[in-house]
Amino acid sequence: MWFFIENFHRGAFMELTAVLQAYPKEQTYLLEILLKYQASKPTHHLEEDELTAIADHLGLPASHVFSVVSFYSFFSMTPRGRYILQFCRDVPCHISDTFSVRETLETLLGIKTGETTEDGVFTLEYSSCLGACDLAPVLRVNDTLYHHLTVDKIKAILAEIRSGSDA
Repeated sequence: MWFFIENFHRGAFMELTAVLQAYPKEQTYLLEILLKYQASKPTHHLEEDELTAIADHLGLPASHVFSVVSFYSFFSMTPRGRYILQFCRDVPCHISDTFSVRETLETLLGIKTGETTEDGVFTLEYSSCLGACDLAPVLRVNDTLYHHLTVDKIKAILAEIRSGSDA
């Protein structure tokens, strides 16, 4: 991993090193390492140099690590807001979504899916199944799942976040 030191500013390198040292040097910990490291970054995203360093540390081809990051919707290589709002478009949520979660969020936030608000507080993303089909429609905000959504519930969720986010 020492080859990659020059590609990181000191803080990022120290954080990545701390995460890597917290796990055994085994390939089976790849997802946990990626999740933990991404969550530690204020912009909730992973960079190419970081993925290469993780691959090197675990003895994996960089292409494998990149494919894992590109496959799962909860990873991002683009900087994101402090709060990541992910809505589900899979069949149960789509059928239960009588008012359009996506359109409601886009209107209230003033952004389109895949964008971040100008203040850097919210990023709106599509996610494949969030694993709560019986509670549809659902919205995940960072690690919190909101269910049985209505327009009023979405407004309340955003108001609650804004009141505590220094936004």
